[in-house]
Amino acid sequence: MVQLTLPKNSQVQPGKTWPKPENAAKLTEFRIYRWSPDDGENPRLDTYYVDRGACGPMILDGLLYIKNHIDPTLTLRRSCREGICGSCAMNIDGFNTLACTKGMDDVAHPIRIYPLPSMPVVKDLVPDLNLFYAQHRMIEPWLQTVSPTPEKEWLQSREDRQKLDGLYECILCACCQTSCPSYWWNGDRYLGPAVLLQAYRWIADSRDEAKGERLDNLEDPFRLYRCHTIMNCAQTCPKGLNPAKAIAEIKKLMVERQY
Repeated sequence: MVQLTLPKNSQVQPGKTWPKPENAAKLTEFRIYRWSPDDGENPRLDTYYVDRGACGPMILDGLLYIKNHIDPTLTLRRSCREGICGSCAMNIDGFNTLACTKGMDDVAHPIRIYPLPSMPVVKDLVPDLNLFYAQHRMIEPWLQTVSPTPEKEWLQSREDRQKLDGLYECILCACCQTSCPSYWWNGDRYLGPAVLLQAYRWIADSRDEAKGERLDNLEDPFRLYRCHTIMNCAQTCPKGLNPAKAIAEIKKLMVERQY
């Protein structure tokens, strides 16, 4: 289940069906959410047909084929094409994931694509991530120390380094953040799974010396405790991470420091 943030008093309308490419041996049908803030129209689903012989196998390849050969007005974000930058996160076939790592043959056809749910839409498949980035800045995601800076580097044992596995790999794509019902309802106050995963990444880092201050910053009825362990975040993460586990660890630390 997803919840899309659409312009007020609007609903998604049937859109334009674009002509099929000529002489294509295999076609894949895409139905893509389109909305522009400039034309005053309701959102719509446009239908496109991708020539599979003229593009790669991934969803992003199909979107770029559409933009380059059919409709240059289609707007989306993308960058690395390697599942690292998180730019091409969107809702594909009802699941938040990365268009560059999801194959066209791995989802139901026709392929339905929407922007990430719960966030305001800038245009077409581009969500407004300003609040998400502001929340990330709020948890101060950098190493904080009071000890004198060493001449070469901060040392860490192999065992302590392994405690960060499953945390540092987060690419801030916001797939988990926008799959969380608690974030849909309280996104202005609940920090959400991606940001809390990042917060725990620094709390768990043996080199960091601001653990108490970090926990104080999260001690709030909404910032942390709106997580109800629905587990959508772990299910949708394209990197296979488990933000719900990180949130549970933070809650555990909150309890332990009271005794």
